[in-house]
Amino acid sequence: MRNTNIIIENALDLAHKIDACAIIVFGDLPIDEHNIQCDIPIYVISKRPKNFIKYMISASMERTQDTDNISSQIFQETTGNIEHLEKIAAIEYFLDRVSQGVVLGLIESFDSTSIIVHKIEENPIVKVMEECEDRISSDVLKAILTIALEIADAGREGKKVGTAFVVGDVEEVLKRSHQIIINPYYGHSDNERSVLNTENWESIKEFAQIDGVFIISDDGYIHAAGRYLDIDARDVSIDKGLGGRHVSAATITRDTVALAVTISESGGVVRVYMDGIMKFSIETSERVIKLN
Repeated sequence: MRNTNIIIENALDLAHKIDACAIIVFGDLPIDEHNIQCDIPIYVISKRPKNFIKYMISASMERTQDTDNISSQIFQETTGNIEHLEKIAAIEYFLDRVSQGVVLGLIESFDSTSIIVHKIEENPIVKVMEECEDRISSDVLKAILTIALEIADAGREGKKVGTAFVVGDVEEVLKRSHQIIINPYYGHSDNERSVLNTENWESIKEFAQIDGVFIISDDGYIHAAGRYLDIDARDVSIDKGLGGRHVSAATITRDTVALAVTISESGGVVRVYMDGIMKFSIETSERVIKLN
């Protein structure tokens, strides 16, 4: 416990010295017990079950305690921690909870504690998001990703929900799709169809339960929901195990200049497709708690 307290105190001191825009804490470090008076936002993320499984596998393989095996285990764990930090930092940055600058990660794993300093401007997901902004505005992308993350995390009325948003190149996308239900957005005003109007988000989540996809313009107006994409998915490659929604999303972005944002009903994962390939994915299985 004494060593843990020393690490926490030094991490907080370092965060102030490097003028960090946020501190992200992973695992079961007792940082909330320190009655922290800190003007830097502190976010705590619970330990992932996947990490435990990976740890048990690596522990069972550790019967031969040679240096190569130990080094390999440390490398894999460190790489996983950095990737995890990058994803959380990108989400918090994109949702305007942290600003451009440096994030300090304080990470507790099963047999070590580490401090990681991460530059937001070098974040690979943030860079990809900036590429996406060449197609649609930052505000529209931010609104759609926020809605998608909320759907992926909470579902609707306690039920998991899977859906997709196809954004941009509306005329071409409409040509390559058809309604499978009456379009619930037909005849409504621009204000009632805008994803930038947060008052519309609850109805969007409600319509996310129906089959089909949302068709949205690059300036954020919903043209249709419950739309079926008429696509030829030959030569489109996606991760094994993903279903028709993801195949359709990847294909429509190959055949048009639209972007697609998908939500997996089973796994609570948000994926973004552009030019026929998945650009990045975000898992929402963890709760992010702000301490201060």
